[in-house]
Amino acid sequence: MQRRRKQIGTMLLATVVVLFTASLVVYPEQGFETGIEGLKVFWDVVFPSLLPFFILSDLLLGLGVVNALGVFLEPLMRPVFNVPGVGAFALSMGLAAGYPMDAVIAAKFRRTGACTRVEGERLLAFTNTADPLFMFGAVAVGMFKSPALGGLLALAHYLSALLVGLTFKFYGRKEERYQSPHVDSKPKERVAMWKRAYQEMMRARAADNRPFGKLLGDAVTDSVRTLLMIGGFIIFFAVLLRVMTQIGVVGLLALPLAALFQVIHLNPSLITPLIKGLFEIDIGSAATATASATLVERLSVASAIIAWSGLAVHAQVASVLTDTDIRFRPYVIARIYQAFIAAVLTVVFYKMGIGTRIAMVPHAVAAMAPMTGGLMSWANSLTEITTWVALLAIASAVSLSIHFVKRFKIAFFYSKGA
Repeated sequence: MQRRRKQIGTMLLATVVVLFTASLVVYPEQGFETGIEGLKVFWDVVFPSLLPFFILSDLLLGLGVVNALGVFLEPLMRPVFNVPGVGAFALSMGLAAGYPMDAVIAAKFRRTGACTRVEGERLLAFTNTADPLFMFGAVAVGMFKSPALGGLLALAHYLSALLVGLTFKFYGRKEERYQSPHVDSKPKERVAMWKRAYQEMMRARAADNRPFGKLLGDAVTDSVRTLLMIGGFIIFFAVLLRVMTQIGVVGLLALPLAALFQVIHLNPSLITPLIKGLFEIDIGSAATATASATLVERLSVASAIIAWSGLAVHAQVASVLTDTDIRFRPYVIARIYQAFIAAVLTVVFYKMGIGTRIAMVPHAVAAMAPMTGGLMSWANSLTEITTWVALLAIASAVSLSIHFVKRFKIAFFYSKGA
């Protein structure tokens, strides 16, 4: 039976690929134009934005800095999200740099043994977030033409991610009982935190043992290779969605959703943008912003699309995870869960009046359009790096506060996992 299903799946995939290839032959001009647009987005925004983070993450992991940070952040991450302290590194990277930075970090953690498979799946469930520049600049300013809406979208997005993390804290507990104990779960000696952090840093550096020149060269090579893979997915899915729209597939997919939209009383003009958002986050968000529906409806759908992040991002995540044992299904379930929560929170916050005031926003970035590139893109990268450092500093301060509160027994907060 399993072999039969595999054969059927192969035939279906082959048929889809053949049809897509034939469609490109029929519509070569549309495919070429969309491919150029996707390439511009990658080269002007994605590449300069993510490259510094990719290189820095490799260097920090190779030098053992991440392991040292994990010791300081364990008192926060273990009781709240049931992941090791190094998880805060992936969380801060995801918040500052956006998709798919968290998946790259989680995969590296798993390969180096910094987390178990279940911990990696928990981590990936709630660290998959959009970066602030995208929500404040591209979506709020570039698409909805309202800077104040950036705060609403960001609040709903990050709060929904936090709720997913709190929920997935309980994921896989039964399975963990049958796994070998993780190194971080062993009883720790009563030594100062800074000393344990130093020991972990030295241990990780000795395990890597690459000269700094080799480490830097590998970081640049691996980062560029991963980014080229990401760029390929961006272009492919942009062209795929354009061709699907051209041949009417998107219209056919909209038919089953019509009844659902009637039940939940959503404007039917949002059906096509939602389908586009299922495939690609930028295109779906832009189509949602121009739909003929009320603002709160458009915002809720856009918020769901951002939380879902699109099949293009999912394909990037799946590719990053291929050489690990982290399963993809929990990640998809978490994205569906977060999309629902984000949409509901957006409506609630909008009803509360959030998003009606003028907000300070970063430089706007127009999605799927020619970018200014150059110094502006690198300035955005500097802003993201500053945001990442600030997030790590805040997390470290909170974690250290929890540690000292527990140590001196001046609060009742306690966790067996810390």
